[in-house]
Amino acid sequence: MLEFGMPTLIENCTLEENVSLCRELGLDFIELNMNLPQYQIEQLEHADYFEKIASDNGIYFTVHLDENLNIADFNHGVAAAYTDTVLRLIDVAKKLHIPVLNMHMNHGVYFTLPGRKVHLFEQYRNEYEEAWRLFREKCIERVDGAPLKICIENTDGYRNYEVEAVRYLLESDVFGLTWDIGHCHVAGNTDEPFLREYEDKLAHFHIHDGMGSLDHMTLGSGQIDLRGRLEIAMHHKCRCVIETKTVEALRDSMRWLKERRINRGAY
Repeated sequence: MLEFGMPTLIENCTLEENVSLCRELGLDFIELNMNLPQYQIEQLEHADYFEKIASDNGIYFTVHLDENLNIADFNHGVAAAYTDTVLRLIDVAKKLHIPVLNMHMNHGVYFTLPGRKVHLFEQYRNEYEEAWRLFREKCIERVDGAPLKICIENTDGYRNYEVEAVRYLLESDVFGLTWDIGHCHVAGNTDEPFLREYEDKLAHFHIHDGMGSLDHMTLGSGQIDLRGRLEIAMHHKCRCVIETKTVEALRDSMRWLKERRINRGAY
């Protein structure tokens, strides 16, 4: 079984517009994007509104956390605000039966020296690791056995310090992995060995095509072995966001899937 969803598209100004497109295309869910003002935690905490829309339309939601999220920021007030946002979102997710919260690893600041870059999270590894220890502990406590995964998405190649932090998070069943196949392609598949090592932790996919340094392309328009990636997603019973950036590209991608009989709920 595969369940397909769509991202929050910038062309659609309201949730209702996104829901209408989701239903038109026969998709199962929408990934709400917390980079947008209408999906900040204060809005999402109006859970009855989102619950009614989901119920009335036979869909559900996942959530993409703010890409600026930095729970290891050396400013403890900033880090605490980001952590509090995640904890409040966990409460919302439990009310709305949201199965996946998707997040990026923030690379942090680096200093450029002659011939090299010094990443501060690498330089101050103890502080970095302690931040993730506290974050994991608080998330486990707040999830409290609910059927919810906080999934770490690959972006442009994990830094060494990030690999160790993700390994640590994955020791808990509260955390899982998102495989973004377009990001992986653009990064020269440098993250694939790590993702393969932890295949049993895969819970979510971001599906889009890529060519060279371009990603978020319409399915079938690039170089990625989409069928092979979808087979991995199916094997691990992952949800798949068709993460194109425009309505037209999403419609074309759905057409590509249907022409190959890769439809909602089946592969």
